Amino acid sequence: MKTLIAFILLLDTAVSAQEAEVVSANAQYNLGLIYYNGKVAPQDYAEAARWFRKAADQGHAAAQYNLGVMYNNGQGVPQDFAEGARWYHKAAEQGNASAEFNLGAIYYKGQGVLQDYAQAIRWYRKAADQGEATAQFNLGKMYYNGQGVPQDYAEAVRWYRKAADQGAALAQSQIGVIYREGTGVQLDYTEAARWFRKAADQGDAVSQSMLGIMYSEGKGVLQDYAEAVRWCRKAADQGEAGAQTLLGAMFVDGIGVKPDLAEAARWYRKAADQGRSEEPRLNSSH
Repeated sequence: MKTLIAFILLLDTAVSAQEAEVVSANAQYNLGLIYYNGKVAPQDYAEAARWFRKAADQGHAAAQYNLGVMYNNGQGVPQDFAEGARWYHKAAEQGNASAEFNLGAIYYKGQGVLQDYAQAIRWYRKAADQGEATAQFNLGKMYYNGQGVPQDYAEAVRWYRKAADQGAALAQSQIGVIYREGTGVQLDYTEAARWFRKAADQGDAVSQSMLGIMYSEGKGVLQDYAEAVRWCRKAADQGEAGAQTLLGAMFVDGIGVKPDLAEAARWYRKAADQGRSEEPRLNSSH
């Protein structure tokens, strides 16, 4: 879920009666932020919810969204997913992208509403059309899996790429998987490695592991066992079980590292503790 929108609006003191209502809503909203963040006044979620509600009742979209967040999280109000959904709807109907995204998420999960993939698609698309990267990624995933829409790999790639172009590591990683497997696109190991690297450079553990595998296989990159070890270690240090297993195999066979059975056992144990115990088959041809 998205977190609270936090911005302060500058208010003009010389206003009409209609503008005064807007000023009042903005002031109430800002008071809610002050109590929520606890930087200017002591943090008080109940007081934050009270002021957000006053602004929300006047149609302030960001306040409506924030009130939805607080009901969803049980902050200052009893946790109530249905009430959270109600406030998200009010904000989303005014075009609030974060509320549109959260509506997509709750319809996808069936949290506070009946699960409805078609509605999830509808609201994710609205947020995605406003450039919301996570909504674009989720929309791509739903097209990829055929949830709420006919399965369409080309459309999935289109939405993944929109998110990836904004730097979304999960989308970049998924594009890497798609090119590695040739799903909806022509199989292209070089392109797969390029997208995995983009995500890996942002610290995505799965992409680091996949890049390590591609260096070990020499697919899309020149075979380089030292690089394979380097990327697998980055992923393994983040707890990625596949990379831990691959590192164990490398230490057993002395691929890219000196043989070290104790170190191999250490990495196998880490993977086994996560339920991953199978030993991968390495490409050790030169």
